[in-house]
Amino acid sequence: MTGKLKSISLIVAAALSSAAATEGHAQDPKEVYESFKQRAENDYNSFRDNCNKKYAQFLKKAWESYESKAPTAIPQEKNKIPPKPYKPNDDRPRTTEPVSIEPVKTSPRPKPVAPIKENKGKLENRFPTNFFGLECGVRLPQSAKNSIRDCSPESISSAWERLSGSEMDNAIRDCLEVRVKNKLCDWAYLMFLDHLSRQFCSDANSATMLMSYIYCQSGYQMRLGTDGAKLIMMYGSDNRVYNKCYFMLDGVRFYPYGEPSESLRICNTKFEGETPMSLSITDEQRLGNHLSPLREIASKRYDDMKITTQVPSDLIEFYNNYPTFAVDDNPLTRWASYANTPLANHTKTLMYPALKKSLGDCSEESGANKLLNWVQTGFVYEYDDKVWGHDRAFFAEESLYYPYCDCEDRSILFSRLIRDLLNLDVALIYYPGHLATAVAFNENVDGDAMIINGRRFVICDPTYIGAPVGSQMPGLEYDKAQAIILK
Repeated sequence: MTGKLKSISLIVAAALSSAAATEGHAQDPKEVYESFKQRAENDYNSFRDNCNKKYAQFLKKAWESYESKAPTAIPQEKNKIPPKPYKPNDDRPRTTEPVSIEPVKTSPRPKPVAPIKENKGKLENRFPTNFFGLECGVRLPQSAKNSIRDCSPESISSAWERLSGSEMDNAIRDCLEVRVKNKLCDWAYLMFLDHLSRQFCSDANSATMLMSYIYCQSGYQMRLGTDGAKLIMMYGSDNRVYNKCYFMLDGVRFYPYGEPSESLRICNTKFEGETPMSLSITDEQRLGNHLSPLREIASKRYDDMKITTQVPSDLIEFYNNYPTFAVDDNPLTRWASYANTPLANHTKTLMYPALKKSLGDCSEESGANKLLNWVQTGFVYEYDDKVWGHDRAFFAEESLYYPYCDCEDRSILFSRLIRDLLNLDVALIYYPGHLATAVAFNENVDGDAMIINGRRFVICDPTYIGAPVGSQMPGLEYDKAQAIILK
């Protein structure tokens, strides 16, 4: 049987056709369906069992020594451009055609190599856990608690075989249900499995084995390694994770989860159907219900732009642990990934009605000017190195939560508001030392602009304090501008 399994529906269709052709035998279509459905499910289970048996065999012998690659540091902006107050001038509007970076693509979600059937033959209590305020339970068998004795290849292989039994099927199904129901991104799912395993297991290596097994069976690309004493799981990703050492295996970067290790013995064996992790976040992460204190943010120009905000505090804690990464090895894409992450529903429910009321029947330009001034004048600017000690871009909620933000954070937040409230296309505009935005209006709007893929995007700079739409901050290197198109 090949790795690309036929669907149950195709098998059933063939079965019904065969039944119809059977001479002299009338069969109940429902019975035929159930019979071949069961056969298909057995085929799926057999295929997955064979994959796990083969993988366990490799774990006995396919180990080699590898040295890690040095971490890639987050690019540091030299000579960051500070915020400037707007000063009107009579210069003619400037139109520039920057280098264009296409929207960041998202990968399909990993899925198990074969559907995992509910094991109804055994009733199990759910092991309760709390993940960033998200309370849930997973049916973990006691046999998974002490799954591994040591880090020898024989012990690792035996542990994998023991976990591969049907006892673990319900646990895998429960974990995948948590992922789907709460729309957990790949990184959140891995963190959830780690948190669950460390709470359940009695030692660190058993926890790593349990996390690795469920992660692998969920369809994700991973490798197991050891330094002799510790079992270490590495996740494969097409994204470049900053400030994290990695191992290059068959052209794929594998990052150790947890403590970094410079030298490991690794079993570099592929599991059927494995898919690399994507660090992009396409949906709101449905975590706990704890909320931050209410905060009022006001525009200095528009009296009706005094908006009360509040964000999920569990989400803020989660974001504080999120890796900084780039797509296609382009460091500018890290900002697009933050900007493309949707705002939490609670925050939108509280904040957007007031913003929509203020925008009223404004034209696109007038509405953008109100949102722009709100971001320009409602937040306190500060450099990342003074606040965090290093470069740190914000998700939109983080700018609404923390007392300080810089040009990157303001541009990310403003781009989110423009897309959600005015339904206009936006690009981030990178100049050396500065990040701004540009908006593709449907109406004619004068001012400085960028021509991106033949379309005119008008500059809107959230750090050029008091500047209206169409005003580009002076002193920037316009000829080196790059545009990052957002979704």
